[in-house]
This record gives sequence, C-alpha cells and structure tokens, in this order.
Amino acid sequence: QVQLEESGGGLVQAGGSARLSCGASRNIFSTNTMGWYRQAPGEQREFIALITSGGTTNYADSVKGRFTISRDNAKKTVDLQMNSLKAEDTAVYYCKVIDRGVTYWGKGTLVTVSP
Repeated sequence: QVQLEESGGGLVQAGGSARLSCGASRNIFSTNTMGWYRQAPGEQREFIALITSGGTTNYADSVKGRFTISRDNAKKTVDLQMNSLKAEDTAVYYCKVIDRGVTYWGKGTLVTVSP
C-alpha cells in the first residue's frame, strides 16, 4: 500500500508560478514512473507530465516549456514547477504512480489561477 499526498496548491495570479509537491509513504519514485495529472471543473482528468525512474520526462503540449517535473529520491517527492500560469491551468492537480501493477492516486491539490 502506498499513500500519495500533494501539496503546494493555492491561488496564483496569471503569469505567476507555483510549485507542487507529491510525497509518498515509501520511496517508490526511484523505481517507478511518476505522473502528474489535472482535472478542471466539468472536464476529464488529463495527463500533464511524467518522469521515469531513469529521469526521462514527458509533457503534455499544453504545458510544455512552462512546467517542469523533477524527482528527489532522498525526500521521496516528485515536484511540479509551474511557470507562466494561465487561467486555463486552474484545476485540481493529482499525482499518480503505478507500483507492481497497482495504481495509486493522491487526493489532489487545487490550483486556482486568477486572470
């Protein structure tokens, strides 16, 4: 069993930055691909970014060049640095990991970008 917990959400002005962090109850990030997703009101959850155990990253086109995913194995966290935020980035942000065939989600953290 793994518990994931996101933090760092809040209210940000358009053009500003925010940094989200996802912590885990045990160190699973060093051996698994970790992803960030988001769900805007009335929308489906969508993929934002991922980082593999080898450090390879991938991003959705909508955030490429603005968001950066990184991993700190010592702290057991995966962070999402979000720059140049737009109103359309407003959503609940979730982290996800698949460990030994089981998918784990955090409860999410709300990011609200004011115009």
